[in-house]
Amino acid sequence: MKTHRLSLVLALALFAIAAAAQQPTPPPQPDDPLARVLFPPELVMQHQQDIGLRAEQRAGITKAIQDFQTKVVDLQWRMQDQSQRLATLLEKPTVDPVAALAQVDEVLGVEREVKRAHITLLIQIKNMLSAEQQAKLAAARAAAGR
Repeated sequence: MKTHRLSLVLALALFAIAAAAQQPTPPPQPDDPLARVLFPPELVMQHQQDIGLRAEQRAGITKAIQDFQTKVVDLQWRMQDQSQRLATLLEKPTVDPVAALAQVDEVLGVEREVKRAHITLLIQIKNMLSAEQQAKLAAARAAAGR
C-alpha cells in the first residue's frame, strides 16, 4: 500500500512538472517580482499585432520556444528516471536516509534545470522585444488582471 501511495505521489509530481512545462504560464501573482517583468510566450502571441511584433522577432521567439521544449522533454525523461530511483530507495522496509536524500537532491537538481530553462526562455523573449513592446505587453497584462 505504501509503495502504491508513493508511486502515485511521484507520478503526480512528474505530471505537474510536465504540465507546467507545456501549459500556458499562469497570470503573474502580485507578489511575484519575476512574473511582473518577464513575458510568457502566450502573452506575446496574444498581443503580437498590438505590439507590432516583426517577423524576425516571431521567428526568434518560435526558435527559443522550440529549443526550450526540446530541452524540457530530455529533462522529463531524466526526472522520471531519477524519481524511479528515489522510489526504489523508499520502497525498502528500512530507508537509508543518506542515499534517499542524495537521490532527492538528484530529483531536485533536475527540477531546478527545468525552472532554469523556463527562466532562460522568458529572458530570451524579453530581450527580443523593444522597450515599447514590453511596455505595451505590461499594460495589456495589467488590463487583463483587472
